[in-house]
Amino acid sequence: MNWWIIFITFIAVNLDFFFILLCLLDRYNIKSVIIGYLAALLILVTISFMVGKTLAFFLPEWILGVLGILPIYMALHDNDEDPTKAPKHGPILTTLVTYLAVCTGCNLSIFLPILTDLSLKQFGLALLFIAFLSVIVVFLIKGIGNLTPIKKLMTRYSELLMKVIYIGVGCYVFWDSGLITHLINLL
Repeated sequence: MNWWIIFITFIAVNLDFFFILLCLLDRYNIKSVIIGYLAALLILVTISFMVGKTLAFFLPEWILGVLGILPIYMALHDNDEDPTKAPKHGPILTTLVTYLAVCTGCNLSIFLPILTDLSLKQFGLALLFIAFLSVIVVFLIKGIGNLTPIKKLMTRYSELLMKVIYIGVGCYVFWDSGLITHLINLL
């Protein structure tokens, strides 16, 4: 098991959500955000592991790249309502649902190939490592979110930045999964 690959994958998969965490931490207490974020992340990583083990028998990796359409759709979908600003649930459930809505495609398509080769024991260790990274990240983002330039940036450019990040993540999933290469080879 390569800890650096898991670390880099965690950062890459969650990079777009770090910006949303700034918004969530601005609205809710840190404990609620950590619980919701951890729950959602651990759910998706566990599903990625289980589905990866199953899909490895049936499907080529490039098919998972189709999941990249989800963040691109979210970026292009004209929706004036920001899910982090108008929750109908408590802060834990809002954080959990927001993470699942934003990061499911990326988690499944990027963590699947990384986790498929791990044993159950290695997966348990990887899950603990990811949980540890998640808590550290929330505290770091909370500190960064209190900086005045960051608050100004969020106020002025948050919607545009999120759209750019979502499109970038979707394109990365297309490329990383081998979907683009496969489609080019079909031509």
